[in-house]
Amino acid sequence: MNYFKKVITGLVLLAGVTAFAQDKTDQYKMKRTDGKEQIDAFPKAKEGYKQVYIQVPTDKNESDLKIEFFVGIEGMFDCNHQSLAGKIESKNLEGWGYSYYEVKYNGGMLTTNKGCGSQKATKKFVSFQPEIVRYNSKLPVVLYVPKDMEVRYRILRPDGDMKKAI
Repeated sequence: MNYFKKVITGLVLLAGVTAFAQDKTDQYKMKRTDGKEQIDAFPKAKEGYKQVYIQVPTDKNESDLKIEFFVGIEGMFDCNHQSLAGKIESKNLEGWGYSYYEVKYNGGMLTTNKGCGSQKATKKFVSFQPEIVRYNSKLPVVLYVPKDMEVRYRILRPDGDMKKAI
């Protein structure tokens, strides 16, 4: 009888621990029921910044793909080549092991200095040096950018078989 009580007590404890662990696991899952990733675990944007994220679809060849993202501004610019002066820092989401990106920008711009003559300014997207990150449909790429900036991205795919360099 004593052995039977110990077995029952053990099973009840195991069931309770399993239920507690399941509850905690559900609490920390990144998936939402609509299939998009939650970004609630990431910090809120600080004053003057906004949080944006890139959510890519599931792909059977995810290990072959990369995401290239550009942080910049769209405006009217002359014929010179411009890029923004600043940096995109990778940060670690404490307790999760995930990364997010924070833009450091002081308003500076790098530009060539060629004469444009009578060419009129045209609408262009000017960005920082782009970043290339791993493709992962299970986790969004989260960025914190100044409110007047936008993030654009593209999916990089291999162009075929690996070739040997000569």
